[in-house]
Amino acid sequence: MTTADQTTADQSTAAQRAKEIVRTAPAQGAAASPAVPAAAVTGPETTATDELVRRARGFASRRAAAGQGEVLPAPPALRVAVLACMDARLDVAAVLGLPEGAAHVIRNAGGVVTDDAVRSLAISQHELGTREIVLIQHTRCGMQTITDEGFRDLMESRTGSRPEWPVLAFRDLEENVRESVEALAASPYLRQSTSVRGFVYDVAAGSLHEVAAARPAAAGDRQTAEG
Repeated sequence: MTTADQTTADQSTAAQRAKEIVRTAPAQGAAASPAVPAAAVTGPETTATDELVRRARGFASRRAAAGQGEVLPAPPALRVAVLACMDARLDVAAVLGLPEGAAHVIRNAGGVVTDDAVRSLAISQHELGTREIVLIQHTRCGMQTITDEGFRDLMESRTGSRPEWPVLAFRDLEENVRESVEALAASPYLRQSTSVRGFVYDVAAGSLHEVAAARPAAAGDRQTAEG
């Protein structure tokens, strides 16, 4: 099967899964959700976004009914920031048992260290007091199936514009986790005393295991003031 064939097959599977989610998944915090026609995902008049907005209204109503009107403090209670892949199979809050207000969760394709990820982490630390970084990448990641130049070629053929930003595809998952941890540990914008640890989430088993760093990512790696 070619990459294009696999992409088409994956998109078809995702479409079927979307229909099933809309039809059967309960809204967050509710025991059950009314059945919604499968056409809600693909129909011309109703979109998946419309259904999500409907659920958001229900969430607000249930929150008010439960007396959960208190606004939590902006700084995360655990003083932890999570950098993770955007993959829909990785439910960071569920995997780590994070309640509302516990941690910052920053996500991108691959869970890789981009300039924007560092921007968010720097704000998380220096403005909102986080002191630990948890990096989570995962098995069967789509970023392992592409190349930087191949993706740029694809974008140019489809849009007429060739991306100048780094794609950051990779092959070796655990090595990429190690390199990402080292990049965070070396960043001059992050606190010297920050704990940085990297993990791989197994999408089949639902398990999380830590990747041993090539060298300790501990205090002393950065020569910045604590502020």
